[in-house]
Amino acid sequence: MKSIVDIKKEQHPFHLVEKSPWPFFTSLAVLQLILGFVMILRNKNPGFITMLVALLFFIFCLYNWFNDIVIESRSHHTYQVRKGLKMGMKLFIVSEIMFFFAFFWAFFYSSISPSIWIGGVWPPKGIEVINAWGLPFFNTILLLSSGVTLTWSHCAFAIGNRHIIQLGLVLTILLGIIFTLCQLYEYKMSNFSIDDGIYGSVFYLATGFHGFHVFIGTVFLIVCLIRINLNHFSRTHHIGFEAAAWYWHFVDVVWIFLWCWIYVWGS
Repeated sequence: MKSIVDIKKEQHPFHLVEKSPWPFFTSLAVLQLILGFVMILRNKNPGFITMLVALLFFIFCLYNWFNDIVIESRSHHTYQVRKGLKMGMKLFIVSEIMFFFAFFWAFFYSSISPSIWIGGVWPPKGIEVINAWGLPFFNTILLLSSGVTLTWSHCAFAIGNRHIIQLGLVLTILLGIIFTLCQLYEYKMSNFSIDDGIYGSVFYLATGFHGFHVFIGTVFLIVCLIRINLNHFSRTHHIGFEAAAWYWHFVDVVWIFLWCWIYVWGS
């Protein structure tokens, strides 16, 4: 005879997750990371060690947490659950759009009506801007090409061609890594820093956070590649890959706006 709990579970198409310790331990790891960072700012000796231990613990918690989600996804994610996950990813990307909107707002506010404290001109006096048609334009080509290779890989799911899926994904990951290295080289060669007034602050915050998103997206795609090799995805069920593709295309679009407005128009 079925219990009341089992009957209630069968009355809806959603998967009720089991109790997990990983959200709690992950929050503790984040707290320890913050404490270690504060200790470093206050020049406390164990600050670096505290952050290192917290980072390793954080990675350990995330690995086990995500591993549980992967196991659930292979047997318990119904149509309604998958639909909810897609909606959640879309809302997350919308929140990321608002995040970058703040940087663009600060940039346009400072550039369209430059303050007298920076000479009333934009870019401010003493700032030698980076040539938009040099390395930034090359980076633009890299990211646009990565979007093409990722779409190629995504479309291969429709025909079930695993070789094309893997090849397109590998090319996308390589292009993302090259972009990150080029961005680091650009920072090293620029003649201004984040301390150089409003221009340096907005430039490095906007492009730096975008570079961080590229790094996260690259890790996201590497995880997808590993899961493809482990046969975790099918032609009809590959939400993890779809979420990574949406995130990567969002990063592409943000860079196009960054290049057009901050590098080209802003210079």
